[in-house]
Amino acid sequence: MLTAIKKYILVLMMLLSSAYTFAQQDAMYTQYMFNTLAINPAYAGSRDFTSATALYRKQWVGISGAPETQTLSIDGPVKDGKVGLGLQVFNDNIGINKTTGVFGTYAYRILMDNSTLAFGIQGGVSRFSADYENVDLGSDGLIDVAFTNNVTKFMPNFGAGIYFNTDKFYAGLSLPHLLNNTLNKDNFLVTDGLVSRQYLHLFFSTGYVFSLSDDLKLKPNVLVKGVRGAPLQADLNMNLWMFNLVSFGLSYRTEADISALAEVQLNKKLRLGYAYDASTTSLVGFNAGSHEIMLRFDFGEKGSRAILNPRYF
Repeated sequence: MLTAIKKYILVLMMLLSSAYTFAQQDAMYTQYMFNTLAINPAYAGSRDFTSATALYRKQWVGISGAPETQTLSIDGPVKDGKVGLGLQVFNDNIGINKTTGVFGTYAYRILMDNSTLAFGIQGGVSRFSADYENVDLGSDGLIDVAFTNNVTKFMPNFGAGIYFNTDKFYAGLSLPHLLNNTLNKDNFLVTDGLVSRQYLHLFFSTGYVFSLSDDLKLKPNVLVKGVRGAPLQADLNMNLWMFNLVSFGLSYRTEADISALAEVQLNKKLRLGYAYDASTTSLVGFNAGSHEIMLRFDFGEKGSRAILNPRYF
């Protein structure tokens, strides 16, 4: 009986993992508006000075094998702001699957009087692994060939995007990776013509800053995500920025989560952000929510215009 229960739980977790893999392969972030380089290479250099952003996300606390993501990115302008360069590394875990990668980014920026239009590309490689051999199948002595070989694959990829921004508005459209790499190793897991692979993701993001007063700014943001095999998903976010020091916000991810966000400008160069997600799906009874921490450091020169004036995106 115990072995049967173990197998049932294992199958359930694999189904959840498969649903995640096919529906939303790219790691998701609640604080996407502060980690835009992860979804759009054309964002590189848009803050007019060099910035580094670290983000840690722990999803569905209390569920073993739930998604866990770490990212680190750095970007900045060169050649009088006409070019933006960036670098990002990431590590994403879900169940027995782990994906680690590094990508470099180049953006060509057309500078106008009060706005910028950028075209970006990125390229890099990720390492996907699936630890099938260490899956506990119970103690009945049966061997399942599907769990006798681990999977390890190195997958090169590239992506592209476009990004337009002013001091108070931005809009971007991007395809972070364009190659549909297969995740199977030598196709030994292929059954009935089913092949596990990466799928193209399309992101559209936009936001605006409304000045309610000198000390209060309202910042709505929208992110729409599309991927083959899943319905469109949208993140709807609203932040209130106060005294150029602290902000509080709410966010709703369609058919997934409702979130609370907080952000504080610790000093002129260092910003800290936190987000808590509560599930709106049937998983709400099995986890204690999701946590996300963001830390951004700006390398702009002391007294420069870019550091003295608050950057909202």
